[in-house]
Amino acid sequence: MARRALKLASWTSMALAASGFYLYGNKYLDPSDFGAVRVGRAVATTAVISYDYLTSLRSVPYGSEEYLQLRSKVHLRSARRLCELCCANRGTFIKVGQHLGALDYLLPEEYTSTLKVLHSQAPQSSMQEVRQVIREDLGKEIQDLFVSFDDTPLGAASLAQVHKAVLHDGQTVAVKVQHPKVQAQSSKDILLMEVLVLAVKQLFPEFEFMWLVDEAKKNLPLELDFLNEGRNAEKVAQMLKHFDFLKVPRIYWELSTKRVLLMEFVEGGQVNDRDYMERNQIDVNEISRHLGKMYSEMIFVNGFVHCDPHPGNVLVRKCPGTGKAEIVLLDHGLYQVLTEQFRLDYCHLWQSLIWTDMKNVKKYSQRLGAGDLYPLFACMLTARSWDSVNRGIGQTPVTATEDSEIRNNAANYLPQISQLLSHVPRQMLLIFKTNDLLRGIEAALGTRASASSFLNMSRCCIRALAEHQRKITRSFFRRTQISLSQAFHLRWIDLHELVLRVKGLRLVSWVIALLCWLLPASY
Repeated sequence: MARRALKLASWTSMALAASGFYLYGNKYLDPSDFGAVRVGRAVATTAVISYDYLTSLRSVPYGSEEYLQLRSKVHLRSARRLCELCCANRGTFIKVGQHLGALDYLLPEEYTSTLKVLHSQAPQSSMQEVRQVIREDLGKEIQDLFVSFDDTPLGAASLAQVHKAVLHDGQTVAVKVQHPKVQAQSSKDILLMEVLVLAVKQLFPEFEFMWLVDEAKKNLPLELDFLNEGRNAEKVAQMLKHFDFLKVPRIYWELSTKRVLLMEFVEGGQVNDRDYMERNQIDVNEISRHLGKMYSEMIFVNGFVHCDPHPGNVLVRKCPGTGKAEIVLLDHGLYQVLTEQFRLDYCHLWQSLIWTDMKNVKKYSQRLGAGDLYPLFACMLTARSWDSVNRGIGQTPVTATEDSEIRNNAANYLPQISQLLSHVPRQMLLIFKTNDLLRGIEAALGTRASASSFLNMSRCCIRALAEHQRKITRSFFRRTQISLSQAFHLRWIDLHELVLRVKGLRLVSWVIALLCWLLPASY
């Protein structure tokens, strides 16, 4: 019996060793693709991070200077471990990590700054895998479909990568190809995240991050369906066709499937690249205004919002035909459809924030689920301090001190932020992410929180609310009254903007006069 057991153990060891050598030597197989490895890695990382928080801060007085410094170090260690886990497990993990990295004013800076690198560290599929996906989905080899196909991708993301190619009719196209293993792994990864988040909540009751798992569970299937992405692209192009500064690449439906998307190839620089804009004589302020108009129209008027505006998905260029500056909007996989009630409440809330109507700030914040945490909710929405919200977000510019204060408070109020995010409508979560990504772009361009951007938002809110009121009113007299009121308020905003510009010009002339007086011309 013992000899048989020894023989069985020997054969088992040899089989495992042979399997190990085969897997190690096979460049097309990756240990990260095996469920046990992925689960083990995620469980181990979660356990180490939890243990670090439990033990490192236990003996230090809460709120002391030493506590704050130590907590920052624990945040940074944990963020690096989480980033390593995302890079190792790839796919869904990178996607969720990128989402967390975009929440600049909601999570501690140690996490957001560390996880931001995930946008540039997405995995690449091999050309063999790319050929396999195209063959399976389109039924032909690459050489039968294209005159040329670049082996090196233009860019790789968590779920797919994009190659430049030329069709037989001479058209240059962008070919988006899904990573082959993402589809199969995504549902298991989300289940694993759900279990781990629930486990961590048992240790830290204030840890309220189930909203993140719920969002991934709802949105990932949509993002993995490239036909859905193509439909979104056509819908937003039609919806915003009155903006001559917007370019949405057209879709080649005859060569598109759920895992392969063929689009018109459009070149440009990333929207946060000031050097590119200066070299190409593109006005940074104009681009910032266009971006604000575009997103205000999506959110307040249409309720159909592109929710992944990181710089890689928003390009700028000089239009070849007209020479005018254009915004190129890419990656239409993730859109948030706002319910009418949410959209109207959100319009009212921003109108209240812009015009410093604090009574209605409280009212509409609470209608959107903020409860008694409405001051925190207003600060999270605007990325401004409560003092600035009370004084008027359009009246006072953002200072470096205030920005630093907001970021530090994200760490201090993390339990309250987690609680708030678990209570607001699900639609609000992607709006928060979108707001933070847009603020990041504005910060890079140096155009953050300008008065004109708030006035453009107000215009869209007025139009949206007036349109709703007209829709529910049968009286011709009442509809006429609503239209006249809308026209009056829009003209008033135009006048207000003109006054601000005149003040700005007057201030400039005063500064120039002062400089001339202080530094008289030498003869």
